[in-house]
Amino acid sequence: MKLFDVYPLFDIEIVRGNGCYTYDSAGTEYLDLYGGHAVISVGHSHPHYVQAIKEQAAKLVFYSNSVVNSLQQRLADKLGRISGYDDYQLFLINSGAEANENALKLASFHTARRRIISFAKSFHGRTSLAVEVTDNPRIVSPVNNNGNVTFLPLGDIYAVRAELGKGDVSAVIIEGIQGVGGIQVPSNEFLQQLREECDKHGTVLILDEIQSGYGRSGRFFAHQWAGIRPDIITVAKGIANGFPMGAVLISPKFTPTYGMLGTTFGGNHLACAAAIAVLEIFEREGLVENARRVGDHLLGELAKIPQIKEVRGRGLMIGIEMDRPVKELRTRLLKEQHVFTGVSGTNVIRLLPPLVLTMEQADEFLHRFKLCLENYGL
Repeated sequence: MKLFDVYPLFDIEIVRGNGCYTYDSAGTEYLDLYGGHAVISVGHSHPHYVQAIKEQAAKLVFYSNSVVNSLQQRLADKLGRISGYDDYQLFLINSGAEANENALKLASFHTARRRIISFAKSFHGRTSLAVEVTDNPRIVSPVNNNGNVTFLPLGDIYAVRAELGKGDVSAVIIEGIQGVGGIQVPSNEFLQQLREECDKHGTVLILDEIQSGYGRSGRFFAHQWAGIRPDIITVAKGIANGFPMGAVLISPKFTPTYGMLGTTFGGNHLACAAAIAVLEIFEREGLVENARRVGDHLLGELAKIPQIKEVRGRGLMIGIEMDRPVKELRTRLLKEQHVFTGVSGTNVIRLLPPLVLTMEQADEFLHRFKLCLENYGL
C-alpha cells in the first residue's frame, strides 16, 4: 500500500529529539525553531514527560468515557488554575480541528442560530465545519461549503457590528494570533470591541488558541493580553507535547446535557498523563515567562536586521516577512544552517520553537539566520 501523497516532504528523516534539537537518521543535529507546527511546548523528549507516559502506559493506556477517569479532573483542576479559567468547564478531544468543530456546534446549540463570522486569512482546521470557517477555498470541498460563514477583514469592527446587527449570528471565531495567516496579531482594542459586541447581540465569542495558546505568546492565552474572557476557548498543539490531544474550555453559561458532545478517544488515560506532565513542567520551569522573555529578545534583534521587511508576533510566535518569496531561504536555513522553521503564505518565515528555547539558542538562530541572508545575497 502506498501513502496518500498529500505532503511535500523534505528528504530528511527525524529520528530523535532533545530539548530544542532534533537529529536525523544520518546523525545531523538541527536547531528546532518550529516545534512541529507549534506542537512541542516543553521540548523534545523531556525526561519528566517521558517518565509520566511510561508510568501511565504500564498501568492503563485507555478505557472509555463510560467510567470515571480521575486523570481528567486532575488535568481540569491544574489547567483551570494555571490558565486563570478555573470556573470554566473542560471537554477533552483529540485535535485542534475537533476542538473547533465542537466549539462551533456548542455555540449553535446555545443560540439556536447557524451563521458564523470568521476572518480573512483565518485557519481553524480541516474537518467539516472547521474548514468551512477557514479562509482558504482550495481546501474547502463542495460538501463543506454550506453557506454558514461570513468572512470579514481582521480588525474591522464596523463590519462585525453590521453583521451582528442582523441577529442571526451564532458565533464569532477568531485566532488569538493568526498562524497560517502570517502571524497577524489582532489588536487589544479589536478583541475588547468583539467581546462587547458579542455580549450586546447574544453571540458566542470563540477564541481559537490552538497555535497561539499554551504559553506561546508570553501569556497562557494570547487573548489575555487584551484582558478579555471569551465564551469558549479551543486548544490543542502544545497541550500534550506531541501526544494527540485537544480541548474546549467552556464558560459556565453553557449547561451540558448527556449526549450533547461525545468522543471515543478524547481524554484517554495516556493523553491526560501527558497533558498533566506538560503543565507540571510549565510550572517548574516557568515556561510562559521564558516564552515572553526570549521572545521579546528575538523580536527586538530581528527588528534590527535591515533585510527584513517586517517582524510580527508575541512571545515565541514570530513572523518574519521578507520582500520576496521565502521558499528558498527556508530551504537554505534547513539544508545549510540546519535550522527548522516554517512558512506562512509566500513571504513569511514562521518561528514556533519549543517554549524551553534559551537565550543562547535564540542567539544561535540569529547568527545562522544572518549567515543565510548573506549567503542568499540579501
